Amino acid sequence: MRRLFLATLLLGFANTTFAADRANLAVFRDVSAEVNRYVYFTIFDSVSASVNDGMVTLSGKVTMPYKASDIEKRVAKVDGVKGVRNTIEVLPVSSFDDRLRVGIARAIYAHPALWRYGLGTNPSIHVIVERGRVTLDGVVNNDMDKVIANSIARSSSAFDVRNELKTHDEMQELMEKL
Repeated sequence: MRRLFLATLLLGFANTTFAADRANLAVFRDVSAEVNRYVYFTIFDSVSASVNDGMVTLSGKVTMPYKASDIEKRVAKVDGVKGVRNTIEVLPVSSFDDRLRVGIARAIYAHPALWRYGLGTNPSIHVIVERGRVTLDGVVNNDMDKVIANSIARSSSAFDVRNELKTHDEMQELMEKL
């Protein structure tokens, strides 16, 4: 359970890089926690960060413009942050995309092998939809869960599906490299 919490805490930060400096690591962890505690951060948003000498670069995609600015303000208040470069993109408004998001998320979290990922305040599988193209992001326990989630997303009416889910082991390897 502790591994799941750590992975969930780092959700959306799998592609993050920063100098191996301990100060940067501490800032990164605080930034990660701050983003994940943001009340309006949902399974339909994905935010990544990099930290270099206290300068934080935020990237990713969110469903509403206020989320990008709110997250930037929250991160700027983190102890050790000297500045924030916000490159978070706002996903376009689309009823088709909204139906895809909800439909895929419901199917994933209703599946008998995947329902447990929906537990807690910050579910670990994120469904990012932009102009009919789906990206699955987050952390799962094993490769089979990645395959099942991918299969569910591909069975939707999405134009394309990218599976960027990582297993706990893959996340641990990434964290060890840091």
